[in-house]
Amino acid sequence: MDPVRNPYAPGAGQRPPELAGRGRELDVFDVVLERIARGRPERSLMLTGLRGVGKTVLLNTLRSQAINHLWGTGKIEARPDQSLRRPIAAALHMAVRELAPRHRAPERIDAFLGVLKAFAQRSAPTGRAAAAPKLRDRWQPGIDVPATSGRADSGDIEIDLVELLSDAAGVAADVGTGIAVFIDEMQDLGAEDVSALCAACHELSQLGAPLIVVGAGLPHLPAVLSAAKSYSERLYRYQRIDRLDRLAADQALCAPAEREEVEYEQKALDLLYESSGGYPYFVQAYGKATWDHAPRSPITAADVRVAAPEAEAELAVGFFGSRFERATPAEREYMRAMATLSLVEGETDGGGRDDMDAAVPTAEIARALDRKPASLSPARDALIKKGLIYSGERGTVAFTVPHFGRYLRTQPA
Repeated sequence: MDPVRNPYAPGAGQRPPELAGRGRELDVFDVVLERIARGRPERSLMLTGLRGVGKTVLLNTLRSQAINHLWGTGKIEARPDQSLRRPIAAALHMAVRELAPRHRAPERIDAFLGVLKAFAQRSAPTGRAAAAPKLRDRWQPGIDVPATSGRADSGDIEIDLVELLSDAAGVAADVGTGIAVFIDEMQDLGAEDVSALCAACHELSQLGAPLIVVGAGLPHLPAVLSAAKSYSERLYRYQRIDRLDRLAADQALCAPAEREEVEYEQKALDLLYESSGGYPYFVQAYGKATWDHAPRSPITAADVRVAAPEAEAELAVGFFGSRFERATPAEREYMRAMATLSLVEGETDGGGRDDMDAAVPTAEIARALDRKPASLSPARDALIKKGLIYSGERGTVAFTVPHFGRYLRTQPA
């Protein structure tokens, strides 16, 4: 098969040639946009799921939908130990610039930009955050108007963010549209910023303002939000993004191939689903390797078997290995114990077996390592901070990466 014509795209956040199995999420967001446009109450949206299930791809697709509805949009990626103030100011600057040409009162835009500039340049007045900001946090917005005094510049991120988002929503309302702020890796926001964002969304919801936040994060994101504000459980619409079912996985493989006049035998699709487990990133990885190894159409199960080691080797280095290398020896020991204890064998839709990794009680990990639970807390907390594991329920941990336990079980100790 011609590798130049290979349609598959196993890249981080890279849109696959066929966005299969996400029709419901796209339809739900269309309804959200239409309801807000008509002045109906709606909640902000949170997408949660493991790594490799396509959250970033879906987030970008939802942003495209908002742009098609003539909304102002901005997107940021949360990072640990980085304040929300600078990136969200940049995102709102972009969103309002998209709306400005349609606004009848340029002075109204200038007034908002003055508030935005004051917000972006203000640091917290007391405590550790009052120290000189890091270079990456010294964002100087390209705004010619002077900073406004007395609005969104108190230094209290919760007060300031509520005022800033309310003013941004007012600009959107002036032109009869809305603003959507998209936040990827949302679980990495600091506790203070999460609390401020929840408070702002709560205020906007009560006002019926046309501004929503669309976040994406790991499965424990709802717990992170709930810990910040108890009402967050009712504040957002949560959508769990999971692996593809068999029909959607086949579509993700077959639709791009058909556009290149290539077909798959049924047994090849069976084996590809068994190998990938239906996880979108893996579907693309196995599809790409199989295409490159197949001599002709139709692609057969034998072609998949020949290509599988290459796909697995690439995943071992780029998807699994890079994450494993970030862990210290103590953290690796913790994850190996998790991998041994987490194995659950389940039937796949393709008729084979798919090794799944279940959540593991931390007490069982301590027993397996013959250690006291308290002594393992530093390793557990560091792995959570690095985004390698998460705690969905109190007293349990699970891998954030699908098939990571299976990968660890194949590695020498």
